[in-house]
Amino acid sequence: MAKLVIQNQGMTGRVCELHMDRTTIGRVEDNTFQIADPSVSSHHCEVHLRGGEIFIRDLNSTNGTFIGDARVTESVLKPGQTLKLGQVELKLEAEGAASAPSLAAPAPAKKPVDSTMIIPRGVSLGDLESGGRPPGFESSTVFSKKKNKANTYFLIGAIVLVIVIVGLLIYALSQVKSGGHP
Repeated sequence: MAKLVIQNQGMTGRVCELHMDRTTIGRVEDNTFQIADPSVSSHHCEVHLRGGEIFIRDLNSTNGTFIGDARVTESVLKPGQTLKLGQVELKLEAEGAASAPSLAAPAPAKKPVDSTMIIPRGVSLGDLESGGRPPGFESSTVFSKKKNKANTYFLIGAIVLVIVIVGLLIYALSQVKSGGHP
């Protein structure tokens, strides 16, 4: 059975088995094979099984459908060839089929990607108990509280308004006590 295998880091090994006559590939959920990558169009391409051949048909995608380096609208995809949808690369693998012949020199072997991330220093239990912060957080402006100038201006305006109202009340009361009219 033929299958498309994603080659990109972070999605490596995701497989779409081609067992239906028509398989749709795209970013949105209603596709047979969803690839949630911004460079892949909502409905990017279709894969058709016709006899022993696999046809790729572009669905007017934004970033194009490529077999190798050639942009295609409709073309046959052979085992071992790379299908590129936007920035996502998929390789066609078929059981018992030989890889597609390559006219160029073989690509250098890729170093396997180690997705393990080493964190040099975490938070120790002592830091958590004392409520201390790890080094670097004290001077960081990324997580510092932002000043809201609108609230400051509103508060100043409200204080000035209250002072004016109190002043007018005092003036009005002093006029009433003196019996004079303004």
